[in-house]
Amino acid sequence: QVRLIESGGGSVQPGRSLKLSCSAPENTFTRKCGGWFRQVPGKELEGVASLSPGGDLYYDGSVKGRFLIFLDTAKRTMYLQMDKLKPEDTGMYYCAQWFGACHFNSDRSQDDWGQGTQVTVSL
Repeated sequence: QVRLIESGGGSVQPGRSLKLSCSAPENTFTRKCGGWFRQVPGKELEGVASLSPGGDLYYDGSVKGRFLIFLDTAKRTMYLQMDKLKPEDTGMYYCAQWFGACHFNSDRSQDDWGQGTQVTVSL
């Protein structure tokens, strides 16, 4: 199993931006689905955004138009640009890669995960 390395979380005020990064030791994002998930205490893990090696993008309705998921294959890194942040975006964000259908709600196999990075949006 591969451990993905995340960075970029933090505490910001509503309306501000953050950019999360997820690096893989090999260029596996060119072969596997990639995605970002959010965990809030007391709630189940929920998908935020995902992409396919072919460039298909998927977003949860709550973040569509505000978040952008993209790859830099030269850096073996997947990003989540989060703009116009809201308090309800607060949570622990995890990146993952997997084989299977690439929508974040699809079943995943041979999945790899990052360690998580906290995002807090508050006044």
